[in-house]
Amino acid sequence: MEVEISIEDQTLVASAKEIIRKRYAWERHHVSAALRTKTGEIFTAVHLEANLPRVSVCAEAMVIGKAISEGYQEFDTIVAVRHPDPDSEDREIKVVSPCGMCRELIADYAKDCKVIVPAEGTLAKVDILELLPLRYAR
Repeated sequence: MEVEISIEDQTLVASAKEIIRKRYAWERHHVSAALRTKTGEIFTAVHLEANLPRVSVCAEAMVIGKAISEGYQEFDTIVAVRHPDPDSEDREIKVVSPCGMCRELIADYAKDCKVIVPAEGTLAKVDILELLPLRYAR
């Protein structure tokens, strides 16, 4: 179920954009994520690109780990953004959907978390389980 984007959600997107503007490095950090806890704290992180792509770590995983390391366990909303490549004509930092592995990770750590995603020229906020139908379960 799609939920309207609130002022708090716009702030979360702005936080993700701010950290990637500050930490962008070609072939190192081009995606960032921002996570809001149930109590309103916001955490941000960038992804770690490696020479061997298999060992790269997504921004969503980094920000979840950062929040957990600080003692937070209950998450409300998460968003990821991508900085354009240097040779791209479109210079806008845009919201991106989480990859499949991140969808699994978000659902594992916060099955009632909302995710801000791009939707037909605007943004939508959806339940993580909507992005992960028929989820893997042990």
